[in-house]
Formats: sequence, C-alpha cells, structure tokens
Amino acid sequence: MAEHNTLGKEGEKLAVKFLRDHEYNILETNYRYQKAEIDIIAQKGDIIIVIEVKTRSTPEFGDPQDFVKPKQIQLLVKAIDHYVVENDLDVEVRFDIVAIIKNKLGTRIEHLEDAFYHF
Repeated sequence: MAEHNTLGKEGEKLAVKFLRDHEYNILETNYRYQKAEIDIIAQKGDIIIVIEVKTRSTPEFGDPQDFVKPKQIQLLVKAIDHYVVENDLDVEVRFDIVAIIKNKLGTRIEHLEDAFYHF
C-alpha cells in the first residue's frame, strides 16, 4: 500500500476514536455509493453527520480541509441522500471535516463542524 494510503487509513482510525471520545455514534465507515465514498457516517442526537477525513503529514501545501473539492462535495451529497432514503431516516444532515496532521512531531486533530453546505 502506498505511504499516503497508509497515512489516510491511520487518519480514519484516529478520527473514529476522536469522534467516539466526543460522544458520536459511528454508524458506518467507508460507505460507498456509486463513485462516492463517505469516510465516516456518525450520529449525535438526531443529526446524521457526514465526516470527510483529511490526513496529511505536513501543512506545508495547505491545511488538509483545503483539499475537499466541489466535485467531492457533490458526490458526498449524492451518497448521503441515498443512505438516508435507503434507511428511511427523517433526520437533519450535517457535513464535517476532521483534519489531521500526523508526523514525527506528533498528531494534531481539528474537527470542523458544518464545514460545507450542499445545495
């Protein structure tokens, strides 16, 4: 597995632990629908949260959250719409990013709630 894939998978595990520690109920990880993949689907209260995890070894080229592009947001919206319909849920949906910088100096985790909106 390429080094960036290993870092990404490690970041997703760190994000799941971080979210559980903050009382989020993890419903799904790596949920796939067509060309989309949602890293984490969680629930807190009556809100379903779509969480995109971005892990980098350095912020040198920008913060991890800067790498969520409009096309990816469009795919995430399509996937969560399918998930909500498939599971017959009547819930509010929120989109968050968990941005992680992990390197030999340590690990920094930042949780950005309501990181972007769907149209």
